Amino acid sequence: MLQDRKKNSQSARRKIRYAVIGLGYISQIAVLPAFAHASKNSELTALVSSDPVKLKKLAKKYNVANTYSYEEFDDCLNSGEIDAVYIALPNDMHREYTVRSANAGKHILCEKPMAVTEKDCEAMIQAADKNNVKLMIAYRLHFEEANLNAIEIIKSGKIGEPRLFNSVFSQQVKDEQNIRLKGELGGGTLHDMGIYCINAARYLFQEEPIEVTAFSANNGEPRFKDIDEMTSVIMRFPGEKLAVFTSSFGQSESSAYQVYGTKGNVRLDPAYEFAEGLKYTVTVDGKSKEKQLPKRDHFGPMLSYLSDCILNDKQPQSSGKEGLADVRIISALYQSAEKGKSVKLADFKVGQRPSLQEKIVRPGVKKPDLVNAKPPSGK
Repeated sequence: MLQDRKKNSQSARRKIRYAVIGLGYISQIAVLPAFAHASKNSELTALVSSDPVKLKKLAKKYNVANTYSYEEFDDCLNSGEIDAVYIALPNDMHREYTVRSANAGKHILCEKPMAVTEKDCEAMIQAADKNNVKLMIAYRLHFEEANLNAIEIIKSGKIGEPRLFNSVFSQQVKDEQNIRLKGELGGGTLHDMGIYCINAARYLFQEEPIEVTAFSANNGEPRFKDIDEMTSVIMRFPGEKLAVFTSSFGQSESSAYQVYGTKGNVRLDPAYEFAEGLKYTVTVDGKSKEKQLPKRDHFGPMLSYLSDCILNDKQPQSSGKEGLADVRIISALYQSAEKGKSVKLADFKVGQRPSLQEKIVRPGVKKPDLVNAKPPSGK
């Protein structure tokens, strides 16, 4: 009965009220501005951070009345001011804040990777199921036109049978205090960048890998003392399809993938960025067609989508099981790199995969001024 009353109250209000937990770079550069593009069914009503300067300045900028420290998080959950949370914390904190939110009856949109371990992911899924709340992982490209078109191009048979996925996703992470470089916080190239390549290979091939091999490299710079500088991966899929990629924090920027089929190929370059427009090129029989898309907001669509799922009691496509699928692969890859041998993966079913029906287009956001935060480059 209580759950029914909550649903009726949400439906009558037609806007889901969010607290954003963690006000680091990704929240400031992308999440907070995105609420302007999700205003039909989503509303930013609370901020949670350990930094009082961030809370004060960002609350004023985005007209948010309710602010909390991490120590006051339970007060936020019990305030009656929010229906859902957006978790943008270090990876090792995702489980705790997801479980606490679920136990308080709040819906969850959690940044990827979902968590650091498979056990953490499973605990998050169980908490959401037990409390009958939605748990969605922030796979922003599941709503993005270029990637969704690539899926449809491959499914159509235009490039023939897909055989090989090849990708490089890299950047220079020079800020030695950046959480991506902190092993104890769940840092590492696969958790931060490789996950995009893993997820893309899975949605483009429409299957799960059955065996993986990885090699990590480290040039010995102090900034890489806790993590891999770069990791190169081979994933074997059913039907003898292969996915090959490298993720790196120590080389020049790259954000591209290419899928080769028996008749042609499709290439996205850039493929994973949200700070610029994406471009895809389809080549068949030596003839290429290119489409450039403008810069768009990748975060407003996620908010709108989850709010719609909450209001209409639908399960999100990018569910906790989708998040678990990638984390189990990352765990196997680091195991392979450590032991120097391939790792076989058990069968795994995820259900619905992203498709064009999830496409949501919102205009790009203007780059905001940052408050006590800086990009991974440290600039």
